[in-house]
Amino acid sequence: MLKPLEQLEVIKRGVVEIILEDELLRKLERSYKTSTPLRIKVGFDPTAPDIHLGHTVLLRKMRQFQDLGHEVIFLIGDFTGMIGDPSGRDETRKPVTSEEVIKNAETYKEQVFKILDPKNIQIRFNSEWFEKMSAMDIVKLGAIRTVARMLEREDFKKRFENHQDITILEFYYPLFQAYDSVHLRTDIELGGTDQRFNLLMGRSMQKTMGMEEQVVIMVPLLEGLDGINKMSKSLGNYIGITDSPKDMFGKIMSINDKLMLRYYELLSRISIEGLNSLKKSIESEEIHPKKAKEDLAVEIVEQYYGKEQALRAKEEFEHIFKEKGLPDELPVFKPEWEGGEIWLPKLMKLSGVVNSTGEAIRLIKQGGVSINGKRWDDPDEKLSQGEYLLKVGKRKFLKVMRG
Repeated sequence: MLKPLEQLEVIKRGVVEIILEDELLRKLERSYKTSTPLRIKVGFDPTAPDIHLGHTVLLRKMRQFQDLGHEVIFLIGDFTGMIGDPSGRDETRKPVTSEEVIKNAETYKEQVFKILDPKNIQIRFNSEWFEKMSAMDIVKLGAIRTVARMLEREDFKKRFENHQDITILEFYYPLFQAYDSVHLRTDIELGGTDQRFNLLMGRSMQKTMGMEEQVVIMVPLLEGLDGINKMSKSLGNYIGITDSPKDMFGKIMSINDKLMLRYYELLSRISIEGLNSLKKSIESEEIHPKKAKEDLAVEIVEQYYGKEQALRAKEEFEHIFKEKGLPDELPVFKPEWEGGEIWLPKLMKLSGVVNSTGEAIRLIKQGGVSINGKRWDDPDEKLSQGEYLLKVGKRKFLKVMRG
């Protein structure tokens, strides 16, 4: 096991804030002296089934703690997930059914072990303790904090000022998350910067209940492909860890140079010294940013699919974009031609190259769609029955066939 100060340096990489760093060092020193691993908690609400690279910033920090010899608790909020975390929300979340939560939780478990060590982790569900609590136990949690304190939270404050609904259940969410820390007796809780209020509530409740307060470690919210907004499936700027190798590689190659360095810091295995050296080499033009981006894309794809698949994705990318060729395998779609023709946005949605006809219309208007090498400009024009090569954006190809 690394010495406490060495562990601290590893933990601090890519972290926005530690509350409090001196407390963390004391915990690490005690753990080192007594050979007792610290208990690290991270909570996930399985309200959506897919994990993208933005989520992996937190997962990679968890893996660091595993590698340092500590006990990581992957807490699936199956109970709280049916409420929905109100963090950053400007409206009340729609409730999620227990069936959806269970299904999403299973998907989460399958995906996270692409990063985490399954032999060195506890997977817990907070329904284990909340379903055993009486109505009076739940009521008592509500007496721990005042409404005034809850309204200090920025998203609640804005909704209150704008006369938007806030349910009592949403006030309970931070209390439930905090109680998770009490029940699990956690030493450290990890979360994104948007979780600050909830994480600090855990410290506060542990103190109220006579326990040593957990250290809070916050990681940044990773920007998506646009380089502006946080990575989000709803914004369409995400890279899913279940994306195909070629899609993952192509998406990484589409990011700007500034974002590339941030992805290196938060998503790659490069050392701090190696990252600093890379930055200097790019600034001095010793290394071209495109070469650095290719190396990053290979590494990230390799993390999820292995080296062979990563190198194949790179070869195919070069074939398409450098040689202006086509993918080795083209997906084929045979639509139902209505009266011998079909509306192109509908075809795009049905084939799965876009999520909606609205997205298809937007791409056509932006000049991002071509058929047989010719740009398609009119989203209202229908496509006559035939065989076509459809290209959407820079990376998606589709062979359209007669039915």
